[in-house]
Amino acid sequence: MKLALASWQFWALCSAGFAALTAILAKVGVANIDSDFATLIRTVVILFVLAGILAVTGRLQWPGAVSGRTYLFLVLSGLATGGSWLCYFRALKMGDAARVAPIDKLSVVLVAILGALFLGERLSGPNWLGVGLIAAGAVLVAYHG
Repeated sequence: MKLALASWQFWALCSAGFAALTAILAKVGVANIDSDFATLIRTVVILFVLAGILAVTGRLQWPGAVSGRTYLFLVLSGLATGGSWLCYFRALKMGDAARVAPIDKLSVVLVAILGALFLGERLSGPNWLGVGLIAAGAVLVAYHG
């Protein structure tokens, strides 16, 4: 188990599991509430949970120890996350979770492309085939026909 906790694959699978739960629970949660207000509630919960985790584990950092560049990119990432969440909850309010979630996961395809373009990450031919299959799969799952 200790080896699994040190594995990025373990944490990625946990992320996928929690993302699946997010879609199902959020779909039920936004049924009788404004999607933006639902996003606010979710954000407050995350804020308190993370603050609690950091306090209990002693990993809080002094804000002055963080560089300006780090703050810039984390603030931009936070803005992107907020935009993603607002759009995701609005889509869930309007559509089926089983169709919304795969389109949302097209982010995997966009990350591969942006990672290659801006971060210099290299994917092999089979990796790019997988990216293409993810895109095709998302479209096919979301197709309403």
